[in-house]
Amino acid sequence: MDGRQIITVFGATGHQGGAVARAVLEDKDSGFAVRAVTRRPDSDRARELERLGAEVVRADIDDEASLQPALEGAYGAFLVTNFWEDMSAAHEQAQAQALARAAGHAGVQHAIWSTLEDTRACIPLDDDRMPTLQGSYKVPHFDAKAEADHFFTDAVVPTTFLRATFYWENLLSMFGPQRAEDGTFELIYPMGDSRLSGIAVDDIGNTALAIFKGGTDFIAATISIAGEHLPVADMAAAMTDVLGQPVRYRPLTPDAFRALGFPGADEAGNMFQYYADCEHAFTAARDLDAVRALHPGLQDFRTWLTAHRDDFHLA
Repeated sequence: MDGRQIITVFGATGHQGGAVARAVLEDKDSGFAVRAVTRRPDSDRARELERLGAEVVRADIDDEASLQPALEGAYGAFLVTNFWEDMSAAHEQAQAQALARAAGHAGVQHAIWSTLEDTRACIPLDDDRMPTLQGSYKVPHFDAKAEADHFFTDAVVPTTFLRATFYWENLLSMFGPQRAEDGTFELIYPMGDSRLSGIAVDDIGNTALAIFKGGTDFIAATISIAGEHLPVADMAAAMTDVLGQPVRYRPLTPDAFRALGFPGADEAGNMFQYYADCEHAFTAARDLDAVRALHPGLQDFRTWLTAHRDDFHLA
């Protein structure tokens, strides 16, 4: 790839991986090239990455033999798993272990592992504020990733541990405004008055690129990122202003949210309760000035919302 160092990006057609791939492709002076990994190289998203200059390769995290060729000769790798595909912590951990082994065997010089906090440090298993899920977790998609961190150190992979947070893009899908009986749109979260840390997906990609550029300075570091910490009521007010439609916040208790019954309601309810009950520690770990020093273009919520105004359909 014309002398540039290869960054292998897993999940390249998904949220985080796609953002990393785009960030690298858009920075023509980074010295990096993108090898985009997907299970479906013929998909529209994969073809768009190819059009932008990525090398698109097929691999499947559930097929460990396919991972080695995707990493062969790569300087760096962005490694991410998708808990929400089947919502199994055990499956996600198996995928993480496969990625760590493959990166170690390939001799990757700098991996970024997309991970999260272990929520049990704040809410132990014997704490009955929230139910225990999948046998030994409070928020499985957090806790399982945290437990998987050691796979990368065990495999002697030079790794930066990147902890993101709630994507604002979720407001365009499963956690978006819902129409109430009176016609007003509502954000329905069990957050009380606590602040929700959020971030634009593109800023995850740009921060990851800055980490790759920083090289060995970030090996073994844990970097926790967000774009802004906002009460959900303030998010609703900003949406009302920017989108031109009334949006209000309707807080639920965590138990009421878990009782909504949609797939993953227990998981999501525990996640929001963790954000709320452990707000201080979670937001303190995400120093916005430090994140902005790493990525000066970091967006706040209103900036992201304005840029995505046309993606909301609240008519």
